[in-house]
Amino acid sequence: MTKTAVVTAGTGGIGLETALGLADAGFAVTVIGRDADRGARAVERINAERPAHPGRFLSADLASLDQVRTLADTLAAEHAASGEPLTVLVNNVGAMFTRRQHIDGVEASFVVNHLSPYLLTELLLPTLTAGAPSRVVNVTSAAVAAARRVFDGIEPPGGYYAFHWYGRAKLANLAYTLDLAKRLQGTGVSVFAADPGGAATDMTNGTMSDPKIVSPPLRLLWPLVRRLFERSTSGSASAAARPSITAATDPALTGRTGLVIGSSADPVAPFRAATNARVTDAVRRLSQAHAPVAAPANTEHLG
Repeated sequence: MTKTAVVTAGTGGIGLETALGLADAGFAVTVIGRDADRGARAVERINAERPAHPGRFLSADLASLDQVRTLADTLAAEHAASGEPLTVLVNNVGAMFTRRQHIDGVEASFVVNHLSPYLLTELLLPTLTAGAPSRVVNVTSAAVAAARRVFDGIEPPGGYYAFHWYGRAKLANLAYTLDLAKRLQGTGVSVFAADPGGAATDMTNGTMSDPKIVSPPLRLLWPLVRRLFERSTSGSASAAARPSITAATDPALTGRTGLVIGSSADPVAPFRAATNARVTDAVRRLSQAHAPVAAPANTEHLG
């Protein structure tokens, strides 16, 4: 039976390199993105490697939770019709916004980096469970260490600083990832977080040069932090994709779950705040309130 994989934000950077690695490992890969031209180029590059199965592109703006729902419905219906399992879901989507923005009333960084992958995963859980053994891979970030760790509301108090709010959204997603792994024990669905480490991508090239992305205390150290970051991002996107590819394919991880695969592509200890029960509970409440799995038009997802 064909092994299938879905990679969000898979038309460039780490996502495309992840898709290439999965195609090389024998998966039929679907890349998700907003831009049809970028999607066509990504599929062309995948197919140029002569994989066992041709790649394909599906269009979805993952900043829109409505489009996330539509995408999930499409994927679930396709797999139900074909009988092919959904073997791997890689939630690679991520974005840092240098200025405060909102999407449908919710802060954009939290939507793109947490609510979007959370909702897509939850909606596809029946499909992933039906295709077990299967894996969910959520791409995390070292920025969790700079997170605003207040989850009483969808937005933390105080001024907006992109790096800290991005880290907060990634921390929420990491807490969700570890919680989901516990929830799904015994189902055959393994859940991993993958830390790509530093990589020079469109996102980092466009944001790390802005001095206003960090709070005043960290701003004093930012020149040093930037130099260290830029030194670490001299590596290629293909190297940064290794943790995701490992999490998705490594036979040594069969039957294991709840692991963080570090930038060296080996398991590492999770960031401590992501294992805090109060953080996990607060993230669960925010996620269910702002990205409910059972939307009025999608009552089939109840349960």
